[in-house]
Amino acid sequence: MASSHIILPPDDDDEEQRRLEEEEDEDPWARSGPPPAAPEHAVKAALPFSATCVRISRDSYPNLRALRNASSVSLADAAYVKISEGDFGYVLDDVPHLVDHLPDAPTYPNPLQDHPAYSTVKQYFVNEDDTVPQKVVVQKNSRRGVHFRRAGPRQKVYFESDEVKACIVTCGGLCPGLNTVIRELVCGLAHMYNVSKIYGIQNGYKGFYSSNYLTLTPKSVDDIHKRGGTVLGTSRGGHDTKKIVDNIQDRGINQVYIIGGDGTQKGAYEIFKEIRKRGLKVSVAGIPKTIDNDIAIIDKSFGFDTAVEEAQRAIDSAHVEACSAENGIGLVKLMGRYSGFIAMYATLASRDVDCCLIPESPFYMDGEGGLLQYVERRLKENKHMVIVVAEGAGQDLIAKSLSTSEQQDASGNKLLLDIGLWLTHKIKDHFKSKKMEMTIKYIDPTYMIRAIPSNASDNVYCTLLAHSAIHGAMAGYSFTVGNVNGRHAYIPFYRVTSTRNKVKITDRMWARLLSSTNQPSFLSQKDIDEAKENDRTANKPPLPTGLSHHVANSFDQSASSSSNSQI
Repeated sequence: MASSHIILPPDDDDEEQRRLEEEEDEDPWARSGPPPAAPEHAVKAALPFSATCVRISRDSYPNLRALRNASSVSLADAAYVKISEGDFGYVLDDVPHLVDHLPDAPTYPNPLQDHPAYSTVKQYFVNEDDTVPQKVVVQKNSRRGVHFRRAGPRQKVYFESDEVKACIVTCGGLCPGLNTVIRELVCGLAHMYNVSKIYGIQNGYKGFYSSNYLTLTPKSVDDIHKRGGTVLGTSRGGHDTKKIVDNIQDRGINQVYIIGGDGTQKGAYEIFKEIRKRGLKVSVAGIPKTIDNDIAIIDKSFGFDTAVEEAQRAIDSAHVEACSAENGIGLVKLMGRYSGFIAMYATLASRDVDCCLIPESPFYMDGEGGLLQYVERRLKENKHMVIVVAEGAGQDLIAKSLSTSEQQDASGNKLLLDIGLWLTHKIKDHFKSKKMEMTIKYIDPTYMIRAIPSNASDNVYCTLLAHSAIHGAMAGYSFTVGNVNGRHAYIPFYRVTSTRNKVKITDRMWARLLSSTNQPSFLSQKDIDEAKENDRTANKPPLPTGLSHHVANSFDQSASSSSNSQI
């Protein structure tokens, strides 16, 4: 299969480059300086012999600014984008490999071929040409579209078991399943690949350079999956690319497993780029973690099923409280900073919810068709109601009423105001003005939900993610691993960090919710039109200018369907 690699040249004009970099938005992961482009020899090594190179000259464009503005992939990032084309509109959005910058790296037989547990497996190893499509619902004349490299063990590996020194780090907020992933990484490395040198990085990214490594063995992690949280500790921020890679290099680490959300995966991408710049033989494997299920491309993140199950318990409690009082209202706030998946799925699972509010669907409080009018009507009809609200919903309404300024946490996330508390006061004031008796109970189970151990379904999912990450790292790839349409795949870092998965309010799943709760949509025609436009561009990745017409069409087609299937 012929390949086509897009290479954007570096800017020779230092002054123009400096000026453009100053105008770019500050990147929280770039505190150690702008990410350097890969060395020229590394770019050349990345091209297979069958490749067709498309080199884009700066002279082809009126100015460099137009080229930069055409895509959010920087010139430095373009060297790491590997796009391969095939017949009938097939496009492989591939992940980096050690041979891209170490073409003479030796290979070794995979020890799994002699593993007794795999003796009955019909096919030991994944075929090198196996890929996973981003879009599975197609029409008769559809193009084959964008694919990702299939996860799984390869016949040849790029590390001998004795030479592997692996480290594991957890970053960001807590999530059910973190300890399960840690356990399965340790046990998988030890039992499948006979790796004995495995270390835990304590308290997030800063642990690389501010604390001692923790030795991990299958015995030391044997029962940690029964506990919530992370035995390694976690933190936000603390990312210093140069310090981290210096430490990796000094300690001889050659496999890095990074568990965290989109911000953490951005950090993993910066670490990979610095490793490649230095020409180190190191694989970087990202395992996406977000309780909100807002990471792009993948079907769902680990811990999500557990979170929905636990959220339903809180809704059940709110329903009991509401039913036990005259004009009782149970108000439950669930996690969902930018995406309302937990609120939506918990509402659908419960069937006791009368109104669900999420960040993706605007709502208003007063006037005809507003939330307060709906609450009043619902109480007159049923004498009780349950409201579920995602933490990121209605933030614009609170900001207007309180005239607050935006603040951020250590990871660069916007600090949210308490929508649950605000709604409680608004509803109380409304019914007080109407001289109507009511009782409202506000339940916030946020930290209870994220601190519990994962359920059986998530435990299995965590195991598969960990094993897929191990197989990919041993095979020399650097990537984020995830389930895409039911198959585990290796996804380029830039694809999971450039966009965010959100509930599509123009989708049938949201229509099912509205049908279940019988709530109004609270949407104007303008809101609906904007939602459709956002859906159209939601999963379209940032790509370098100069892609062929066929490749660009394939990405557009894959983006037109929901990557996180909402059925």
